[in-house]
Amino acid sequence: MPIHHAVLSLLSHGPSYGYQLKGAFETAVGPQWGPLNIGHLYQILDRLARDGMVNSQRHAQSVKPDRVVYAITDAGRAELDRWFAEASPRSGGFRDDFFLKVTAAARSGSADTVRAALRAQRGHLLRELRNLDGLRRAATDPVVALLLSAASRHVEADLAFVDDAETALLAEGGAVLRTLPPVFGEEPPETLHRAV
Repeated sequence: MPIHHAVLSLLSHGPSYGYQLKGAFETAVGPQWGPLNIGHLYQILDRLARDGMVNSQRHAQSVKPDRVVYAITDAGRAELDRWFAEASPRSGGFRDDFFLKVTAAARSGSADTVRAALRAQRGHLLRELRNLDGLRRAATDPVVALLLSAASRHVEADLAFVDDAETALLAEGGAVLRTLPPVFGEEPPETLHRAV
């Protein structure tokens, strides 16, 4: 997941070094994001420097290796302004593993398979929702609480999809599953017979 704009935003408040940026990022976005990999962060900083969005300066330390401090450039500020002014489409689009699982389960023709897939997903989502709710209630930063609330709404939407899939696919004992056309028409292509 690209986070270079978030790094530029942090640097817009003043120069910083890697571990300081890591801590600031994790504090700013809250616990639902998870820890930021420091190696990935340094790759992002190197890329931003290569692209002229940040510059870096080495500061000698008496006991530890030199500290590299990064600062945003005018080009970095312009890129940050451009990013703020544009809409943000879903990063993964609608290519979701669970969507594929529902498709495969439905095409199996088995109501039990569909029921098992939906039950597993619902349980996972309810646990995730409880976890997010606990984190949101414990959050002291209003922005982090807002982000946790948004994450909860995404989970609630996913739960609504599970309900929709259950209604659409399992009504009347899964009768609709028997009406779905076969994946390959009447029979799978001959090449698939040989491959198996």
